[in-house]
Amino acid sequence: MYFIILTTALTLHAHGTTNIETTKQAAEALLPLAGKFAYLLFTVGIIAVGFLAIPTLSGSAAYAFAETFGWKQGLDSEFTSARAFYGVIILSTLTGVALDFAGVNPVKALYCTAIINGLLAPFLLVGAWLVASDRKIMQNQPSSPLGLVSVGITTLLMFAAAIGMFVF
Repeated sequence: MYFIILTTALTLHAHGTTNIETTKQAAEALLPLAGKFAYLLFTVGIIAVGFLAIPTLSGSAAYAFAETFGWKQGLDSEFTSARAFYGVIILSTLTGVALDFAGVNPVKALYCTAIINGLLAPFLLVGAWLVASDRKIMQNQPSSPLGLVSVGITTLLMFAAAIGMFVF
């Protein structure tokens, strides 16, 4: 994903396209670079991503809430027995639709959520590192020293990047 984003950004920048605020602008920017089917390919790709992302994001939110609050969960559960679980799925989907009708710029929203995810990720990695190194939680099979060092270094680099974003 990183290299796709990097390659696209470098290609668009080299052709003078530096400010894209809508998916339509992105598709139009690719038209002279990738040919007459680039617009169609990009459009189909965006629609496909939407079809994949909506159920994935609303479902993962529902599972997270269900795990946190001990609700009955699962897409194999009947609606009547897992109302809160399905309620989160419905509410998440409706919130996404409402954001679209409210005029929220989806490109800016994705950008902002990427920043939030980048700022939260090192804290989640600390939690993962603590769990992975705990012999009791891991039932006497903690992560290897190399794995713990890798996660530790990654966590430190992510904290440094987050701090650098605000300092520089």
